[in-house]
Formats: sequence, structure tokens, C-alpha cells
Amino acid sequence: MQLRRLRAAAGLLRALSAGSCWLGASRKKELLRGAEHMGEALALLTWLVFGGIVVARVIDRVTGLAVLYAVLSLTVVRMLPVFLCLIRTRTSTVDKLFIGWFGPRGLATIVFAVLVLDAKLPGNDTIMLAAGWTVLLSVIAHGVTANPLVKRMAGRSLAETEEGARATR
Repeated sequence: MQLRRLRAAAGLLRALSAGSCWLGASRKKELLRGAEHMGEALALLTWLVFGGIVVARVIDRVTGLAVLYAVLSLTVVRMLPVFLCLIRTRTSTVDKLFIGWFGPRGLATIVFAVLVLDAKLPGNDTIMLAAGWTVLLSVIAHGVTANPLVKRMAGRSLAETEEGARATR
């Protein structure tokens, strides 16, 4: 039932986006802003459902392998592809790591886990356990590190800007 609602909401967003493409520029911006807010609200609803249902199911079924997979997924599996994609750019190593850490996040994991759960594949419990712990650790790790890392990056950026301004004088 929940999957049907998610699909209906996704269809509504697609229809809204397609319709907005046919309107004038000023009206288009207004509609897109509404679609953006609706998307954010649906994402928050997804997190609420995840927190209420999935976490309740996985919290008492912690296994070493599930947590190991979650940690690897949050670090190597997710950060390495982002880092490799940015190799030939002028992005610093610190910036690449920052983008890899905060770039792609857990909403896609939830969507794919729901699709797998709905398909009733063999090993559903294992997949849901791994996805649940990955998203749960992601919420905790990104929540704890967001402010300190953003402040550090902002301070670093400010120092580089001031240094560049002094060099041009």
C-alpha cells in the first residue's frame, strides 16, 4: 500500500513538472518552487516512515556484517566513486572528500530497499537489514559531522579568499 502511495506521489510530481514546462518563464518558476517544496515534504515523509518502521525492525537485529557493510557503504562504496569522478578536476583532495561524504545520501537506499521488499526476493531480510543499518548510520554520522565539517570548510574557503585578495594587491 505504501509503495502505491509513493508511486502516486512520484506520478504527481512528474505531471506537475511536465505541465510546468509548457508555461511561461515567470509562472514556471512559481510552479517549480511548489514542486520543490512538495518534493522536500515527500522526502521528509519518507524519513519519518523509515524511522518509524524500518529502524524499529532492525534496531534489535544488529549483526557485525550488517554494520560492517553499512560502514563500508558510507565510506568506500560511496566516497570512492565520487572521488574518482573528480580526479581530473581542479577540486582539492579535501573538497573531493567533503563532496563524497555529503554528496549522495540515504534516500535512494530507502527507495531501492522498498522496491526489493515489494518484489519479495530471496534474502529480503538481509537486504533490509543492510539498508536499514546503512541509512541509520548515515543519519547519525552525517548529523553529527555536518556542522563541524561545514564550519571547517567555510573557514578554509574564507582563508583562501583572503589569501587570494592579498596576492592580487
